[in-house]
Amino acid sequence: MILVADSGSSKTDWLLAMPQQEPLQFRTGGLNPYFLTEKEMVKVLQEQGTDMISHAKEVSEIYFFGAGCSSPDRHEIVSNALTAIFPNAYISVDSDLLGSAYATCGHEKGLCCVLGTGSNISFFDGEDVHAGKHGLGYILGDEGSGSWFGKALITDYLYGNMPGDIADMFQADYALTKEAVILNVYQKPGGNFYLASFAKFIGKIRDSQYGQELLASGFLEFIETNVKSYQQYHRYKCHFVGSIAYVFSDELKRLCESNEIKVGKIIRQPIHDLMQFILSRDEPAIM
Repeated sequence: MILVADSGSSKTDWLLAMPQQEPLQFRTGGLNPYFLTEKEMVKVLQEQGTDMISHAKEVSEIYFFGAGCSSPDRHEIVSNALTAIFPNAYISVDSDLLGSAYATCGHEKGLCCVLGTGSNISFFDGEDVHAGKHGLGYILGDEGSGSWFGKALITDYLYGNMPGDIADMFQADYALTKEAVILNVYQKPGGNFYLASFAKFIGKIRDSQYGQELLASGFLEFIETNVKSYQQYHRYKCHFVGSIAYVFSDELKRLCESNEIKVGKIIRQPIHDLMQFILSRDEPAIM
């Protein structure tokens, strides 16, 4: 059996390829080696992955693609935790950027963009990803992401720059105060997730002029800062992964096309396409 994982900081999606049947899907907390130790990862798996662990002895290969898995020492932390649960499996650990590239580009060259809670971009040469100078996080970067849109909504509301009717809707939904924002953004952990939680409000005001202008502003900033930093961006397909890209794909496509960007796949989660790529590969294992 082959087990594939796509892990972020908050959650991990797992697919287990089963003989003669549809893959089994599981979800656990995120396994980011920047935030969790090996022992903490084992605990997450033992407490949240009991159904998956019931197949542990039968799993022969694991392909784990995760946030924070950008160096050999981080790979080792995840690999050791997985070995403790799946002792019979060959284990490959790599970055979530590579997983997203496999899921979208396949074996073709292209740009792979992440637009979810945060944002990032990388160039895939058909075999490996080449991370650029982006991915600076929600304080310095994350253009066009959920956290970016959440921050824009909150600041517009608190500064009084939001149209009156929309501000009334926003207040009714969140009863927001300056004190609560400062507490959650600057003092509590997970400020990026807090900001991104407000992005769903854009779905309610999507058809308004304010909503459309906000989406255009965020996506154009991503395009100008990230996509156009690659001088030959118009030569390759530009793929997108993440909830923001998926939910607001119509607006994203229009802006990309008006900027001569060839849009490829837009998928919410890479796990199913990633499994398909792993199962269809010619090589016996990805090293």
